[in-house]
Amino acid sequence: MTNKIRGDGAIRRQGLYGSSIENAYAGVLSFLRRKYTRDLTGADIIVSGIPLDLATTYRPGTRFGPQAIRAASVQLVELHPYPWGFDPFDALAVIDYGDCWFDAHNPLTIKSTIVAHAQHILSANAKMLTFGGDHYISYPLLIAHKEKYGEPLALLHFDAHCDTWPDNGPESLDHGTMFYKAIKENLINPSISAQVGIRTWNDNFLGMNIIDAPWVHDHGISTTIKQILKIIGTSPVYVSFDIDCLDPAFAPGTGTPVPGGLTTDQALRIIRGLGSLNIIGMDIVEVSPAYDHSSVTALAAAHMACDFLCLMRNKKIKS
Repeated sequence: MTNKIRGDGAIRRQGLYGSSIENAYAGVLSFLRRKYTRDLTGADIIVSGIPLDLATTYRPGTRFGPQAIRAASVQLVELHPYPWGFDPFDALAVIDYGDCWFDAHNPLTIKSTIVAHAQHILSANAKMLTFGGDHYISYPLLIAHKEKYGEPLALLHFDAHCDTWPDNGPESLDHGTMFYKAIKENLINPSISAQVGIRTWNDNFLGMNIIDAPWVHDHGISTTIKQILKIIGTSPVYVSFDIDCLDPAFAPGTGTPVPGGLTTDQALRIIRGLGSLNIIGMDIVEVSPAYDHSSVTALAAAHMACDFLCLMRNKKIKS
């Protein structure tokens, strides 16, 4: 006889561990049915959304990304996640904090608001799993993480775009320049950072190690993982996954799709191979459900986030 909660574990669960029995088609849509709370006590990982899409250069709509990823996650809690074969919440305390509120009508306050949001969460000595929103959000998140960890970080960046194009000024909101800002402000160290899946041109990649999409296709998953591990080593690394790293055939629901990208299988298997990295946080951005088909893009994002949590669970039990 099970003692598990039946239905709406997101609001009925008392503790942070374990899973509930849910109908996938009903109930409160927290990410993976985790407890909705602003109480950070005891949490290892804090999930939150930043529903920003003021910085897009083509199709808008990523403000709806966090909702879509949460909704797509319901199927993942019916069974133990594959290929892990365990409940990640048997040992990992995860909450859904909800979304970062910012004043979309006062854009110059957005950066500081996101920084403060991240500082508050990181002050609890928890790691962040953040859903965008457009990719600009990574910049204020990196500011807070650099402040927390006290050294230029390694960045593992999955994307079709390098996002190191020259900036239009310190207050600009642009989802294609935030890593230019991050390098110029010494938030990340390009020599120990890797950008995976790139397939757009930049005359100056600012010293980043590029593992472009054709290289991944030609060399395969295991060699790609080895290359990432070689570049980053033991450095504290922030992982940023732009869903347009995937080919539009696998992720149509995004604002700037580029053909020739990674398959969902390639991306998931690469993420699953990163267990030896010192990952300090992750964001998944640029899911734009208005352009999605049958939620395949949001499903891919939800699976990647779940795999990240499984990595973090295994690291916790081995530490």
